[in-house]
Amino acid sequence: MKLYFVRHGRTQWNAEGRFQGANGDSPLLENSYDTIVKLGQRLTDVHFDEVYSSDLKRAMDTARLIMNYNQNPRDIIETKALREWDLGKLEGQKISLVEAIYPSQIHAFRHNLGVFRAQNFDAESVYQATHRLKVFLQETIDKDLDNILLVGHGAHLTASIRSLLGFEPALLRANGGLDNASLTILETDDLKHYTLKLWNDTSHYNN
Repeated sequence: MKLYFVRHGRTQWNAEGRFQGANGDSPLLENSYDTIVKLGQRLTDVHFDEVYSSDLKRAMDTARLIMNYNQNPRDIIETKALREWDLGKLEGQKISLVEAIYPSQIHAFRHNLGVFRAQNFDAESVYQATHRLKVFLQETIDKDLDNILLVGHGAHLTASIRSLLGFEPALLRANGGLDNASLTILETDDLKHYTLKLWNDTSHYNN
């Protein structure tokens, strides 16, 4: 089985440099639609057995546009399991401002989740954020299917995918996050052990 993970297209808050978690949902930028279309065209021949998306609008809009270009479009199943990290008090705040006040913790959130103190911001813990994707896959996906599309969010997918690959918390975001409208592919036979086939690929941007 191959799991195709896609981060939603670029949004207004992304452009403004604001934290955008599970409780914020700014609209996709107009120029992000072109990038999503290119990704949809790239995946046009892939026959997806099931398509899941975070229930947040920016992710659902991305999933719908991808399906518009698929030769075998599927109904999109919304799930809270794919929502972005619940960022608590950080929601909607300018990243540069919060970084100036809490430099070590914002650096930790971006680069070393092993020392990120989620409770300082009433945010979702690292375990909570990454564990919900693992549970969702094991309890929801039929391991005999071939191709699954999952559309979600940058911070959550970055940490959760690397957790599935066996990385410790300190390394979950050590190499940076997933880009908007990027494609990451994992392969698995049992939804317990995963192999990385493609990471944060944006080659379709220029096609």
